Amino acid sequence: MNLIKIIINDFKTVKKNDPALKSNFELLFNYPGVWALLFYRVSNFLYKKGLRFIPRLISALGQFLTTVDIHPGATIGKGVFIDHAIGVVIGETAIVGNNVIIYQQVTLGGVSLSKGKRHPTIEDGVTIGAGAKVLGNITIGKDAKIGANSVVIKDVPSECTAVGVPAHITKRLDNKEPLRHNIMPDFEKDLFKYLLERIEILENAIENNTNINIDKNKENELNSEHKEYIDSIIKD
Repeated sequence: MNLIKIIINDFKTVKKNDPALKSNFELLFNYPGVWALLFYRVSNFLYKKGLRFIPRLISALGQFLTTVDIHPGATIGKGVFIDHAIGVVIGETAIVGNNVIIYQQVTLGGVSLSKGKRHPTIEDGVTIGAGAKVLGNITIGKDAKIGANSVVIKDVPSECTAVGVPAHITKRLDNKEPLRHNIMPDFEKDLFKYLLERIEILENAIENNTNINIDKNKENELNSEHKEYIDSIIKD
């Protein structure tokens, strides 16, 4: 796909991902994410030709006009949608796959001064919530979701959810509709729920029987839920 077709596809992507869009005229003036990608596409095209100063100049102009900082050396696929866009930063060696949704204040940053690959790889279909920081040479697997304001510093497998600071990762994908990134697991809530119910079982056993004959059915049910919760968490 040549440069012009890629840019046209970037504009068409907004129509598929934002129900707030009412007209093409509105698209031209109210979507800094689209314009940020336009500046990136041109600067990246020149960057791959071996130029350095002019692409960085174009990138700086785009940053000034859109508040989005995308290094011309980054690799960004088709169908990427940067919604609202304000404050998005994408580093030089970052790789963003196809059909990725990125919200405002997201950083795809590096944690090393090395000259090699030091920014994240975002595979196809990933949704990155507002304010999330994805740091280092890590991989976010296909169709994964990153919760708003999460700080992700390790790989996230495909179809998983990462949330928290630092981010915890769960095997459970709460909702496969990408825009519903508000539906996220609450690790602390699940753990406290288990502890409170466990305490209730023990209190009832002490209250009703001096031999502490615990309700085995209730205990087995609770232990089963707890095991499912523990197994859902991706181990470091």
